[in-house]
Amino acid sequence: MIISKSPEEIELMRESALIVSKTLGMIAKEIKPGVTTLSLDKKAEEFIRDHNAVPGFLGLYDFPNTLCVSPNAQVVHGVPNKNPLQEGDIISVDCGAIKNEYYGDHAYTFEVGEVSAEVKKLLEVTKASLYKGIKQFKEGNRVGDVGFAIQKHAEQNGYGVVRELVGHGLGKTMHEDPEMPNYGKRGRGKKFIEGMVVAIEPMINMGTKRIKQLPDGWTILTSDGLPSAHFEHDVALINGKPQLLSTFDYIYEALGIESDEEAEFK
Repeated sequence: MIISKSPEEIELMRESALIVSKTLGMIAKEIKPGVTTLSLDKKAEEFIRDHNAVPGFLGLYDFPNTLCVSPNAQVVHGVPNKNPLQEGDIISVDCGAIKNEYYGDHAYTFEVGEVSAEVKKLLEVTKASLYKGIKQFKEGNRVGDVGFAIQKHAEQNGYGVVRELVGHGLGKTMHEDPEMPNYGKRGRGKKFIEGMVVAIEPMINMGTKRIKQLPDGWTILTSDGLPSAHFEHDVALINGKPQLLSTFDYIYEALGIESDEEAEFK
C-alpha cells in the first residue's frame, strides 16, 4: 500500500533528506587517493549524529556501518574497509539518516582523482537517466513510466540496467511501497498519488546487467567486473509534480561544480 504524506510530513522528510545531502557534501571533500572507506564511514556517522539525526543504515537488516561504499565494479551495499582508494577509481556512496522518525536516503558516485573518459561517460549517462526518471514521476503516470525512461536512456548508450535491485517508497521505514524498478513498460505498475515519496536510484553497469554477491552477504558487483554507477534522489509528488527533497548542491559546492540540473524539480 502506498502511504501518502501530509505537507507537514513531507517537510520533516526534507529535513532528513537534506542531512544526508549535507553528509555527502562533507564526504565529497574527503574523497581522494589514499583515503580508506572506513575513515569516510566514521566521518559520516559523526556528522549525522552532530546534526541531531541517527545513521539510517547502521544496524538496518544488521548492516554494520553508516555508509554503503561501492568502488568500481561494486554496484551497491559495499561494506567500508581499510583498503585505500586509488587514482582513477569511482566510488558510489549511499547514505541514510533518520530524523523526526523519518528516513532520508541518497546516493552519488564520485570520481577519485582523474578517471577515464569511458568511465566519466558512464557517470554522466547514469545521472542523466535519474533525472529522466524523476521527470516521469508525476500525476497520471505509473511506476513503469519512470522505469521505462531510465532504461531507455541507459540502454541507448549501451549500458546494462540492474534488475534485481530497485528504488522504493520512503517514510518512517526505509523501504515502503511501491518498488521503483529502473526498467519497465510505460503505463504499467502502480499509479502515483499526491503526497507520496519515493527514492529513485538507477544502478547502471558499463557492461552486463547481470550481478553477483560477495561472500560477505552484502556487496553486490557486476558479473563481468566492469564499473557500475549509482545516483539516488528522494522525491515527493506535490501538486502533481516531482519535487526533490534531497540535493546534490552540497556535493557540487564542495567540488566546485556549477549545475542547474535540479532547477525544474525545486
